Amino acid sequence: MKRLLQASLIILASMGVADARSLDDIISSGTLRVGVNPNFPPMSSYSTDNKLEGFDVDIAGKLAEALGVTVELVPTESQQRVPFLVSDRIDISMGALTRTVEREKVIDFTVPLHTEAMATLTTENVTAKSWKDLNSADITLVNMRGNWSVDFLKEKLPDANVLLVDTIADTVRSVAQGRGDAIIENIDFFMKFTENYPDVKWRVIEDTVFVAFCGIGVSQGNDDLLRVLNVAMYDLHSSNTVNDTWRKWYGADMLKPVVPQPFF
Repeated sequence: MKRLLQASLIILASMGVADARSLDDIISSGTLRVGVNPNFPPMSSYSTDNKLEGFDVDIAGKLAEALGVTVELVPTESQQRVPFLVSDRIDISMGALTRTVEREKVIDFTVPLHTEAMATLTTENVTAKSWKDLNSADITLVNMRGNWSVDFLKEKLPDANVLLVDTIADTVRSVAQGRGDAIIENIDFFMKFTENYPDVKWRVIEDTVFVAFCGIGVSQGNDDLLRVLNVAMYDLHSSNTVNDTWRKWYGADMLKPVVPQPFF
């Protein structure tokens, strides 16, 4: 995460800062420019007919509809999310933008759109009631090479064995085939892959390691746009549109849903 933030700041320095389009500018233009990550399924990615699709794409369309404009999707890689916003290439930034103090220094955030819950996916063969119960030589944790959580879990659960693989699909397959016992990660991103193994009795341990909140990024000081988006987000949450859209793309409920708040 720290390396990703540093990369973003380097790009930011090279692109400079530009005045953001105001709410009136956006409405007058008839278009809301939304940054979405083209390589982050099921959040957003290209379909077989080369169109962007996913959770973020559907929500972006709903927000544009609320503003009375059409949506323009701008492919924005993870390290470009903040720089593209600050340089006025996009009006809002999506792509699981976690709210952090460092980002708050350069952009504003709407109320949370969704959460990222670090929790445990396992099967009924494992009886642990807490992720901390997995600190045993009888347990093999499956993770992906390069994930920051590999070192974190080695420190927190030093007695557990570790099996490293390359993709999310590989981690779920390893547990389904019995080569590993559990996955401790942002479990929401793994749930859809469990559908490939309907005979496995999957189980999510209720306690979480932590929960992060992801909002929509807006240029700092673009208050009129921020206020309107927050009202629109409240409507999408309270009508259950966000949760329904999440279930559509992730194949399961959000592990820790956002509780809508009427005042912000």
